[in-house]
Amino acid sequence: MNLITVQEQHLPGDSLEKKFEVALEWGFDGIELRSKGDLHFASRLPELKRARDNGVVMPTTCVEMSHFIGAFDPDLRADAVAQLSSQLSVMAEIGGVGVMTPGSYGMFSKRLPPFEPPRSPEEDHRVLVDALGPLAEHAVSEGVELFLEPLNRYEDYLVNRLSDAADLIREIGSNGLRIVADTYHMNIEETDLASAFQDVAPFIGHVQASDSNRLEPGAGHIDWALFGATLQAIGYERSVAIESRLSGPAASVLPPVPQLLRRYL
Repeated sequence: MNLITVQEQHLPGDSLEKKFEVALEWGFDGIELRSKGDLHFASRLPELKRARDNGVVMPTTCVEMSHFIGAFDPDLRADAVAQLSSQLSVMAEIGGVGVMTPGSYGMFSKRLPPFEPPRSPEEDHRVLVDALGPLAEHAVSEGVELFLEPLNRYEDYLVNRLSDAADLIREIGSNGLRIVADTYHMNIEETDLASAFQDVAPFIGHVQASDSNRLEPGAGHIDWALFGATLQAIGYERSVAIESRLSGPAASVLPPVPQLLRRYL
């Protein structure tokens, strides 16, 4: 059975334990964490260990940083690698599964002016490989995984489709690197959701669910029956995290989501 988790910022409560109680009341199975930069996530280690010891289920974390491994500035790239390395180690300490990151976010889009990025495609590729290779090996050494997230063409230009991420994983050749598939970005970038999942099935390490309009599942027009059938067909048994904006108050719009997804998973 797939665990259905919800990101921590949507849950009321002044501790992870209280947030987890609410998550369970709303029908979720666990919490997806958010990991900020400046080693903030590492500073939360006592809190995270206490929550783990108290039974809080926290399999994954989603980075919440101002810059990423594909940054144009080399110092920012180096910092992003250092932050992710630390976050991978933290997840290992609390018995988590992994950390997810995009290549970049909000840095450049070929679909918006000035249309031509300041690096060549070859340079972009080398930047990603140089960062992802060592991070994947660090993940292996810690017993966790790094999840590379393709973003839509308006938010990023480096990695847009699941097949783009799979190509990088094949080249790097490490079991420490997997894909996180986000249904919102797939809705924009993939011509066929089911085929996109099936084509890269061995590389899928995590799934995030939000609807076509970036709201919670059920608030848009993604075919959740097809989504569930596809995950079953590829044998995906890991967690599905709700990473979305909300169409209304969390206490009103989130409780129906687990029931919706479980109808098909």
